[in-house]
Amino acid sequence: MARVTDVELLPPVSLWGGLRCVVVRDVRLAWRRRSDSLSALVFFLMVASLFPLGVGPEPQLLRSMGAGVVWVAALLASMLSLSRLFSDDFQDGTLEQLLLSAHPLPLLVLGKVMAHWVVSGALLTLMSPLLALQFGLSPSASGVLMLSLLLGTPVLSLFGVIGAALTVGLRGGGVLLSLLVLPLCIPVLIFGAGAVEAHAGGLGVAGHFSLLGALFALTLVGAPWVAAAALRIALE
Repeated sequence: MARVTDVELLPPVSLWGGLRCVVVRDVRLAWRRRSDSLSALVFFLMVASLFPLGVGPEPQLLRSMGAGVVWVAALLASMLSLSRLFSDDFQDGTLEQLLLSAHPLPLLVLGKVMAHWVVSGALLTLMSPLLALQFGLSPSASGVLMLSLLLGTPVLSLFGVIGAALTVGLRGGGVLLSLLVLPLCIPVLIFGAGAVEAHAGGLGVAGHFSLLGALFALTLVGAPWVAAAALRIALE
């Protein structure tokens, strides 16, 4: 009687297993190149910290512009790592293997977005209360700022994956990626900073968070499919 090998006993990888594998792989690669993530974090801190030095120490002025400055810095910092979202996989052939995988390509793209947010957007969100202190924001306003970033930074990553897929393999694609992604991120910037300003003015923030949630739901459903279609076109 033939002996069944261990490989034959392994169950097929589920959809959730495929998603988890992509997330874990990209997070491990980011940890090995943690200088890239640290560079984005340092850039975020430096950009937001330079504004108080440039505009002066007026407390009221700093409080009024603090949320917008932090959001702009977070947007620019998230752009730094987007150009490498698919470029390394494209160069070493991993991207072709993802397209040939039995798992749906949009699901694998979603896994790369999740990994990008973990090593980029999550770090920026955790550092936002520290920057809020520099602008004299109250603890409650700092909480609103952190929640807006927690809801808005995934949208930045989802918009960014579309630009990264459209520019994969192009020389000088980083500049083109920024031109494609930045206009799409303007509503996120407006609603995210507007939530903090509304809170500071004694108004409700539910409307701003609802709009951010709607953008997140829309991009979560649509962005992986658009990026997957762009990747297939790029590799044809």
